Amino acid sequence: MEPIAEVVTVSTVEVVAQCFPPPTLDFPAVPPLGSWVAIDDGNDDGDAPRSSVLAVVYFAETVPMDGLHRPVALGLSLAELRSQQPQVFATLKTEFRALVVGFRRDRRVYHHLPAQPPRLHQMVRRCTIAEVQDITANPTFVRSLLRPTHVPTEELVAAVLRQAYRDRQGDRPWLVQVGKQLALLLGEDYDRLTAILERVYL
Repeated sequence: MEPIAEVVTVSTVEVVAQCFPPPTLDFPAVPPLGSWVAIDDGNDDGDAPRSSVLAVVYFAETVPMDGLHRPVALGLSLAELRSQQPQVFATLKTEFRALVVGFRRDRRVYHHLPAQPPRLHQMVRRCTIAEVQDITANPTFVRSLLRPTHVPTEELVAAVLRQAYRDRQGDRPWLVQVGKQLALLLGEDYDRLTAILERVYL
């Protein structure tokens, strides 16, 4: 798939990526909460990448490009913005944060942090449906989503499950297995488990 963003900040556990502006006067398309993205190893020889860092989007924002001048309300529709204030689109940037929750190497998926984070300025792309199916095949993938303490975990896990369920063509047995895995991991935190399951509306 074509890249949608470029890594601008990296750490062992997450990346910040800046979305590419669209070719027309518009705001960039932001990957939804809970969607899977991949940062490939950047091979330049034309071959398929041997490894990819896998991450889940948990936050997005559109902010001023210079970080100083805050946008003000203009009371204009999107069409009016395009015709009357086209410079607005050049003064803003859209970024998203994604948790690093695994990696792929030689076609095998690992559900733990890679030894090295991605590099700055690597391209970020949306994972394909086939990749999401592969990544989520083992229900233990949810363990890595429960680890962070600085994200809205219940909302994130539920969003990941909703998307994966759609990508897996409504695979009910899979969803039951993931529910059992969550119950095992959150057996002593019934309120948190309930909060997640209540948000998995299908």
